[in-house]
Amino acid sequence: MAQAGSEHWVGSWTTSPMLVEGATVENRTLRMIARPSMAGKSIRVRFSNAHGAKPLVISSASIARRKTGAEIEVNGARALTFGGETSMRIAVGALAVSDPVKFDLPALADVAISFHVPGQITDVTGHKTARQTSYVSQPGDYSHWPDMPVESTTESWFFSTGIEVLAEPATKGVVCLGDSLTDANISTVDANARWPDQLARRLVAAHGPNAFGIMNQGIGGNRLLHDMTADSAQRRFDRDVLAQPGATHLVVLIGTNDLRNRRDNPDQEATSAPMIAGYKQLARRAKAAGIKAIACTLTPYEKENFYEFGWNPEREKVRQEINAWLRKQKDFDALVDMDKALRDPAAPTKLLPEYDCGDHLHPSDTGYLKMGDVVFESGVLD
Repeated sequence: MAQAGSEHWVGSWTTSPMLVEGATVENRTLRMIARPSMAGKSIRVRFSNAHGAKPLVISSASIARRKTGAEIEVNGARALTFGGETSMRIAVGALAVSDPVKFDLPALADVAISFHVPGQITDVTGHKTARQTSYVSQPGDYSHWPDMPVESTTESWFFSTGIEVLAEPATKGVVCLGDSLTDANISTVDANARWPDQLARRLVAAHGPNAFGIMNQGIGGNRLLHDMTADSAQRRFDRDVLAQPGATHLVVLIGTNDLRNRRDNPDQEATSAPMIAGYKQLARRAKAAGIKAIACTLTPYEKENFYEFGWNPEREKVRQEINAWLRKQKDFDALVDMDKALRDPAAPTKLLPEYDCGDHLHPSDTGYLKMGDVVFESGVLD
């Protein structure tokens, strides 16, 4: 939570840590590309070993503006340190935050976080479905090279999970807690079509580059009540919401994967009562920390083909019950009606075709951009 009346750290770019299955890193420099939502002159970078099985060593690190591909702008590039040291050993399950560094961080432009991992890491903490191309070097430390020798590219973020900005007292921090619809699964890679990205663009255009930090805490496959591809929203709430720097607002869009029950576990078949209880817990915990809690209705997904058996009339009935409760409840401070914004008026249990990526579950790029517009235009961040 932000400190009133003083400069405070606010997340300008974040991603939720998860286990990147199948990834191994050894004696490689990772150049992770991030797009900050707000500008700043003093920054810190977060690195996570939340899902590691052994300590993570970073031998050197830097941040710079991205020029093109894996090439960075030399002018303005800065080395990152940790307690004055160029290297850092991050314990199993832990987080490390770099020392503050003077850096001209742009809003809505790519920056490169480059760091060398000398040892072998087989339990890689990161974010699997980044929808962003980043770069893995040939063996060696190239963290300060303008154009490092690239061995491979990846559409995952490894280890780097946030960029913080030292901001003015009035700056707000918006945490977007969700599943693949917030993570923007199926959206165009490198297009920054996630709805939190669009929200950031609208806020910068309306209020300038220093008024809001947007923190995307979406994880594809995530659930409200039960673990699946990652810890449930209930379980990761402290780390991914309450611990986010400068958080003043929370936007919650989660629950569709509870309804879909992809593992067909009878004990996890969603009904409205426990789901509603789960939402109330998120609102209560956010508001207790002084964070304004904003709920979103669940979007339609009739006849989805991403998972053939995810939708049925009984689950649709539960979705309708949850949305009806969300529209009248007073536990959250505000509501964004994503269902109304994306549904087909002629067939309200389905996505409007122009907002449908084709699997009848995930929005198209146009749909994701519409979601960001809806949050902005709703006025819930005032």
